[in-house]
Amino acid sequence: MFNASLKQLSIQLAGKKISSTELTSEFLQRIQQLNPEYNAFITVNEELSLAQARAADQMIAAGQASPLTGIPIAQKDIFCAKGWLTTCGSKMLSNFVSPYDAGVIERFNQAGAVNIGKTNMDEFAMGSSNETSYYGPVKNPWDHAAVPGGSSGGAACAVAARLACAATGTDTGGSIRQPAALCGISGIKPTYGLVSRYGMIAFASSLDQGGPMAKSAEDLALLLNVMVGFDPRDSTSLQREAEDYARDLQKPLAGLRIGLPKEYFAAGMSNDVASAIEKALDEYRKLGAQTVEISLPNAPLAIPVYYVLAPAEASSNLSRFDGVRYGHRAESYSDLADMYRKSRAQGFGPEVKRRILIGTYVLSHGYYDAYYIKAQKLRRLIAQDFADAYRQCDIIMGPTTPTVAFNLGEKSGDPIQMYLSDIYTSAANLTGMPAMSIPVGFGDKNRPIGLHIIGNYFKEAQMLNVAHQYQLATDWHNQSPV
Repeated sequence: MFNASLKQLSIQLAGKKISSTELTSEFLQRIQQLNPEYNAFITVNEELSLAQARAADQMIAAGQASPLTGIPIAQKDIFCAKGWLTTCGSKMLSNFVSPYDAGVIERFNQAGAVNIGKTNMDEFAMGSSNETSYYGPVKNPWDHAAVPGGSSGGAACAVAARLACAATGTDTGGSIRQPAALCGISGIKPTYGLVSRYGMIAFASSLDQGGPMAKSAEDLALLLNVMVGFDPRDSTSLQREAEDYARDLQKPLAGLRIGLPKEYFAAGMSNDVASAIEKALDEYRKLGAQTVEISLPNAPLAIPVYYVLAPAEASSNLSRFDGVRYGHRAESYSDLADMYRKSRAQGFGPEVKRRILIGTYVLSHGYYDAYYIKAQKLRRLIAQDFADAYRQCDIIMGPTTPTVAFNLGEKSGDPIQMYLSDIYTSAANLTGMPAMSIPVGFGDKNRPIGLHIIGNYFKEAQMLNVAHQYQLATDWHNQSPV
C-alpha cells in the first residue's frame, strides 16, 4: 500500500478494495509512528483528514470520483488551508490558523484528495537544507545524519519515507527539485504562472512556483492535472487551455535531442554524481535519444543574479506582510530597515534576517541601479541563452545538485556554500522554464542522486514522457529507505 503508485491506489479505491478512510488511517498511523524520527510534518489533524476521507468515500460510492479522489496528499506548510495551522516554518505564524484555502488546496479539495498534514520547511522557504525551520530540521530518510534539502525538505522526506502518497512543494531557486534529488524522489517545477500562487505565502513573487513531488513521473502527471489551472485571484496566473499531462507518457524517445550544457559538466560536480549522470545518459541513448553539447555561457551568473533578486523581492514581500501587523507598508529604505529591526523582535531566524538585510541593501538608494537593475539585465541574457540552446536540442539535462546530500550542520555556518547547492536549478526560476528532477542512483554513503531535466516553456508533458520512459527502463524511483 505505502509503495503503490497513485494510479494503483486510485484503481483500488474505485474497486472498493480499500476505502479512503482505511487508507488515510493507515497513513496517519504511520506518521504517528515515524514522524518523531524524521520531523517531516509540522501539523497533523486526524479529525480534518478523516472527515475529508469519509467525504471522498461518498464521492466514490456516488460515482463522482476523479483519479485523486480519496488519496492522502501532504501539503507544504506554505499553502494556506482553511482550519489548518499554517506556519511557513516560522515562529511568527506559529499560532496562525488560516481562514481560507489557497488556490492549490481548493483544486485538491475539488478533486476529492485528502490533506494528510502540513509538511516542515525552511522558514518562509528561505533555505536549502530545511535547517532554518522554527520547528527544527528534517532528517533525510536515507541517512539521518544528512539534510533532506530545502525548502521543501519536509515534503520530500514525507514522500521518500512513505508517510504520504505524494506532496506539494514550492520552488523559488530549486526548492522542489533539490530536495527531490537528495531524497531520491521525483519532483517538477512547472512553467511560471501555470499553478496558482493565491494563498501561497510569497518568498520572491517573480520566482515562486508551486509543483508536485511524488515517487514517479507518472504520479507527477496526475498531480499536475489537478494543480494546473487559471486563477483570477493571482495576477501572474496564465489562462491556457487545459492539458492532460499524462497524454504523452508512452511515446518512444527515438530521435529525442538531449542538450548537455558544457557549463554544467565542469569543475564542481563530485565524481559519484558525475558517474550516475553519465550512466543515466547512456540509458537514454539506449532508448533512442541522442546527446549534443550545448553552451549556456551566462549559466555561472545564475547564482549571483538569484541572490540579488530573491532577497530584494523577499524583503519587499515581508515588509508588506509586516505592514499587516503594524498597519503600514514599507515604501522606502528607512521603512525596510525599520522592518528588519522589528524582525528581531518578531522571531525571524538568522537566514531570513540575512536575506532581509541583503534585500534592503540591494534596494537602497545608490545600490538599486548597480545591483538590482544589473541583475535584471543579466536575467534576460540567461533566458536568451536557453532560447538559443533550444534551437539545437529538445530537452536539456544535467545534475540536479553538485553533490549528494551533505550532513546536518555541515554548511549552516557557510551561507555561500549553502547557496551553491542551487547552482544548477536557479536558472529555471530566473527564466520561468519548467524543470524537474528524477532519481538515477546513489553516491557517497548510499545517498540519492538526481538527474535534472529542463524543458522549454509549457513542455511539461514532453518532460514527463522523457522521465517516464527512463523509469520504465530502470528501478531507481521504486527504491525506498529501509
